[in-house]
Amino acid sequence: MTLKEIAEQAGVSISTVSRVLNMKYSNAASKETKERIWEIVRKTGYVPNVHARSLKMGADQSESLEEPKSLLCVYARSSTSSENPFFSAIATSIEYEAYRHNCLIKYTFLGYDLSHPQITKQITDIKADGVIMLGRYDEKLLYSFLKNYKNVVYTGLNKIHTKYDQVICDGYEAACIAVDYLYNIGHRKIAYIGETKNETRFLGYTGTLKRLNLQSDQKNVVTIKQSSEGGYEGAQRLINNSDDFSAVFCANDVTAIGALRAFKESGINIPGDVSIISVDDIEMAQYASPMLTTIHIPTDELGKYATKVLLDRIANGDHMPLKVELPFYIVKRESCDKPSEKRK
Repeated sequence: MTLKEIAEQAGVSISTVSRVLNMKYSNAASKETKERIWEIVRKTGYVPNVHARSLKMGADQSESLEEPKSLLCVYARSSTSSENPFFSAIATSIEYEAYRHNCLIKYTFLGYDLSHPQITKQITDIKADGVIMLGRYDEKLLYSFLKNYKNVVYTGLNKIHTKYDQVICDGYEAACIAVDYLYNIGHRKIAYIGETKNETRFLGYTGTLKRLNLQSDQKNVVTIKQSSEGGYEGAQRLINNSDDFSAVFCANDVTAIGALRAFKESGINIPGDVSIISVDDIEMAQYASPMLTTIHIPTDELGKYATKVLLDRIANGDHMPLKVELPFYIVKRESCDKPSEKRK
């Protein structure tokens, strides 16, 4: 497979393929074209001609002749690889970084796949140099899979307490910042929509309410799957069960976007009647109406550093498990305001 052949399959020029794969320009192509190019790269196992590149740059030829490393990528919480743009963004960054280091993402699997013993058996027979886990996972479910690989790195928002390397952004602290922000602009009745079992953002929500001496009303906690459909359903349930809240903390942006729609359809103005804040800062957050106030998580850096840590583990062997923690920050947009008089 050559750049020319990739270009022909993707229906674009060779220079466009080159710019996309080398990340020279953020606007090298549309999102759909980029995804089409990377899909071809995944299917064909294309890696750059590092020997030619090293000759051009004057690098050591012996290093360039190494066989490309192969990596597995597992969406631990997903039933489809595209259902959460947060993890899709991390995975794209992983692909970019792997490509830059003469590696290829050999296979991508879903947490859903690992719940089927027959599929798990097939997966464990696959040979790869390392595994990157995206998102919170069930340790028992993944044990039989991960025991076959000594080079594993986890990336996401939940800290893990295992022997694996981890590159994280602390979801607990991100939730604390979100709730603190609502409190600081005057909200005292703050609801929650999202998952609650083993979810650090929910623990951050409840922990912050307790620290601020705010009442935690069970009617204002709605447990749903963290998706746009879940957010829509969660907001509807919240509206039907309670009107004693002035703000809502959603566990992630896709949940918040679904909730926004449900509130609008019920005639509830955002942020005039109810404020909404969430976590992730996916691209859609700035195009929602109103634009979503959220906690920015550096997805590009999560993917990049997870790949670098894994490749270091592969190259240098055993060492103490690493934990790399990346910073986050709040992005203030239009979905939050001080509470209305009737909801104080």
